[in-house]
Amino acid sequence: MFTATLIAPRGVLDPALVHALRDAWGGGDAVWLAPDEAAEFTLAEVPSNRWDVWADLQRQRTDLVVQPTEGRRKRMLLADMDSTMIRQECIDELAEEAGVGAHVKEITARAMNGELDFEGALTERVALLKGLPEDIVDRVIATRIELMPGGPELIATMKAAGGHAALVSGGFTAFTARIAEQIGFDEHRANTLLMEDGTLTGEVAQPILGREAKVQALSEISARLGLSETDVIAVGDGANDLGMLGRAGTGVALHAKPSVQEACEVRVNHGDLTALLFLQGYARSDFATPA
Repeated sequence: MFTATLIAPRGVLDPALVHALRDAWGGGDAVWLAPDEAAEFTLAEVPSNRWDVWADLQRQRTDLVVQPTEGRRKRMLLADMDSTMIRQECIDELAEEAGVGAHVKEITARAMNGELDFEGALTERVALLKGLPEDIVDRVIATRIELMPGGPELIATMKAAGGHAALVSGGFTAFTARIAEQIGFDEHRANTLLMEDGTLTGEVAQPILGREAKVQALSEISARLGLSETDVIAVGDGANDLGMLGRAGTGVALHAKPSVQEACEVRVNHGDLTALLFLQGYARSDFATPA
């Protein structure tokens, strides 16, 4: 048995569209997870025209996911930070403060689309931050960083159901420590910016946490908790997330780079992070209130 889930920004999902697709695919009764925002219905098999329909729905600001019904509710969340749990790329915001924002943003975009080696691109970008004062991180967090909508609800709801949440970033611990605490993650892993005499040295501690380190985190944390990797829902947007997205029971490409979307079965382009709850069958009335 499979479940088709349709998700759109609030007020956008047309009931007529949901029922027309259900009828065309011979699905079960439509269940509304949130009025005019998310609905689902069961299917006996995956429709052969799924991706054609997906492309049509994208033009209507609606995401479509078809996945096995059994086991879709997960017990662990593994999440990327930059452009996933927050709207920004922290290194790009630091670069703006250093006066090299445009150059660094170009490198970041290429690295996240898989055009550049992640470790090399990170080393190159961090070198351009040399000399920034240590307190620049506090300033950037206070003035430039915005949480991705739906993140606190996602974490609170999964934890209320007994789940575990881990933030695993190719960014920096100076940011993940604060973001993890703010949103409610149980733990975090990231790279460490090196500092000396109150300023950034332009270097990052080795080894660099990249694509393989995220896969390792998935394996280690799930094993420590006594979970299978199929019990994990992972979310990210960049090429360095592809390893963990491919290994997790459900890997979600959230507002992801083109090369990442092409490699993922589950794509969310119009919903926010609460889409990860709808995909697991939670209704909005089931959402827990963030602490």
